[in-house]
Amino acid sequence: MPGMTVNGRPMRFDLDPKTPLLHALREAANLTGTKYGCGVGDCHACTVIVDGEALRSCLVTIGEAEGRYITTIEGLSRDRSHPVQQALVAEQAIQCGFCTPGIVMAAAALLKVNPNPTEEQITAALPNLCRCGVYPRLVRAIQRAGRVARREETISAAPAPGISAQDAAKAVPAMAPPPKD
Repeated sequence: MPGMTVNGRPMRFDLDPKTPLLHALREAANLTGTKYGCGVGDCHACTVIVDGEALRSCLVTIGEAEGRYITTIEGLSRDRSHPVQQALVAEQAIQCGFCTPGIVMAAAALLKVNPNPTEEQITAALPNLCRCGVYPRLVRAIQRAGRVARREETISAAPAPGISAQDAAKAVPAMAPPPKD
């Protein structure tokens, strides 16, 4: 039974170790923020952070993820307060939203290692496919998120999600706080 830490919580999956991490997250852990796009790694919609690196969860098996630290969009921030999330809203860089979780995760991983990326570095780090074509706004948003992360700028909070963290935890047990021993 492959085990890993997902969004700060230890998890074990009673699945074949060859199961893609994407399917384990979405179907076994009910963490549906990670999107299934193409299933072959081309679109990057399924991007999660694994040990600090943005990886396509459709290409990583749970056997390969054993013992690693996984962060999904649900674990990045419960209240959408992460600078990337705030900047995407502020720059109106979200259209249909399908690719957004993968973009947010790739951008968050980039800004963790490079809080002041150039346009070229952003383009290289975010090969995500956005069918709505908001790429110029994405670059501006990620540069703005970097300024926020560096404390050079602030952004007014994005609208609160339509569901409280407590209600979300009831609907998505994997989002509930870890049990106290």
